[in-house]
Amino acid sequence: MDVRKLVCVLLILLCTALSAGCGKREDEGDNIYEVYYVSNSATKVEMHTYQMEAETFEGQLEELLACLSTNPKKLEYQAPLSMGFEVLDKKVEDGRLLLDVSAAYTGLPMTTQVLVRAAIVRTLTQLNDVNMVMMTVEGTPLYDNNGRTVSWMSADQFIDNDGNEINTYELARVRLYFAGESGGELIGTYREKRYSTNLSLERFVVEELIAGPSGQGEGQYPSINPNTKILSVMTRDGVCYVNLDENFLSVVNNVSTDVSVYSIVNSLIELSNVNKVQILVNGEVPQAFSSTTFERNLDIVVTPEK
Repeated sequence: MDVRKLVCVLLILLCTALSAGCGKREDEGDNIYEVYYVSNSATKVEMHTYQMEAETFEGQLEELLACLSTNPKKLEYQAPLSMGFEVLDKKVEDGRLLLDVSAAYTGLPMTTQVLVRAAIVRTLTQLNDVNMVMMTVEGTPLYDNNGRTVSWMSADQFIDNDGNEINTYELARVRLYFAGESGGELIGTYREKRYSTNLSLERFVVEELIAGPSGQGEGQYPSINPNTKILSVMTRDGVCYVNLDENFLSVVNNVSTDVSVYSIVNSLIELSNVNKVQILVNGEVPQAFSSTTFERNLDIVVTPEK
């Protein structure tokens, strides 16, 4: 283990000069990864590029974990896995990585805990076989500052606000599908609105669906329970993974579950980078769902009468 850490330190020293800001595998090859570290002030994370040596998934995972345990050259940053707690166990299944850590993790200040999670998740979800990460504490659930369970996490949950992106907005024109009056069909409508580029366009679409139709949409009704909370939204290889809390399963009015599901699916597939959608509830595919991934369904879309 000490030898591997020493190798990791030497490689980080060599790679630090490449880029400290945005070197996301562009012209440098697929073996360039981003390793995230936590500032000593516990206010942000910083990325260092790193050249991967391992070729297998297992080797790459071990190599990144070693890097996350090794403090970088810049003394004002710390490795997230060098803060007094240990990774006790790890398990990967269906693109989800479960990390079980020692109880010392909960002794960290809450802000530091969040930054540690951000650094770990943003680093490890770069691996092709890892879409989401969840942390448990000695086999028990991890809770946030509000007493809520910290479920599966994806990289898009953790956005860097370095002062340059806070007030950046773009105008988006998206097609959203809301429920019709009977609750058994969908009606499409276009919406133009400025959104923060700190969020992905996919998350923006889901947020707008939960917010419901505007007063201008004749014959349109909410298709999703407005109490639904978004846990994460991310897209990889054309599949958009939408992780919602349990309120999603409580339908509103007389809307069917299929309408709620395809409200999300059809709206997201309108985006050019999404071909399929997987909807999770607290990180799991509900047993009531007829499929693990969904494609566009226009059979339940109707054109309202004028």
